Amino acid sequence: MRFTLIGSGRMGQQIAGVINRSGIHEIASMLDDRNSITADSFLGSDAIIDFTLRDAFLQNLPAMLQSRVPVVVGTTGWDDVMDEVKQRVHESGTSMLYSANFSLGVNIFLRTVREAARLIAPFEQFDIAFSEHHHTGKADFPSGTALRAADMIISVNPRKKTVVRELFDDRKISSDELQVSAVRLGTVIGKHTAYVDSEMDEIVVSHTAKNREGFAAGAVQTAKWLAARHTAAPGFYTMDDFLNEMLA
Repeated sequence: MRFTLIGSGRMGQQIAGVINRSGIHEIASMLDDRNSITADSFLGSDAIIDFTLRDAFLQNLPAMLQSRVPVVVGTTGWDDVMDEVKQRVHESGTSMLYSANFSLGVNIFLRTVREAARLIAPFEQFDIAFSEHHHTGKADFPSGTALRAADMIISVNPRKKTVVRELFDDRKISSDELQVSAVRLGTVIGKHTAYVDSEMDEIVVSHTAKNREGFAAGAVQTAKWLAARHTAAPGFYTMDDFLNEMLA
């Protein structure tokens, strides 16, 4: 396969390394904010992989959709326009797969957290909260992975209704609020933790990224999957769609 990569930051470089070491695939081009990106920028590509920032992703979206080349998006921070982007993907007749985190380990972790939240739902003595740690260069907080985890917890635990991102001195958290905290520290690649607590027990479910290779390899693997699916069934997909098929 031939890939066009958008974004030449740390993740872009990691993905380029995975592709170059594969001995099978190749990079058609690597674009960033120094390039004027149009639909023609993706000619000869089998898939696009985008790891940029919110504004750059939304600015480049029309060109990506117009190209009709399937696109994998790891850029986060645009959840507020998710429905609009999905609609534009469907109207274009192309394919997009979005995930806040492409690590297979993280996605197995997220499913474990969802199951833990479901199991404690009938038992009021158990409370649950979530935290994430990342390096000081990360732009968005909480991380897209943490917000995904929060959505999954709320979907299976009716005792949690809303997400609280910050606490202030003049209020206490209520029992129907799910705290999702963010820490920015040094060079931490990524750590996500779910805490389940009662007066008698504590259950901790955690994932720590050792390097960025897992994220990069997952992005390339899902891009191959999306390119194969695109011809027969274009549309908007998530990591769950990929995993559901792989685990079927």
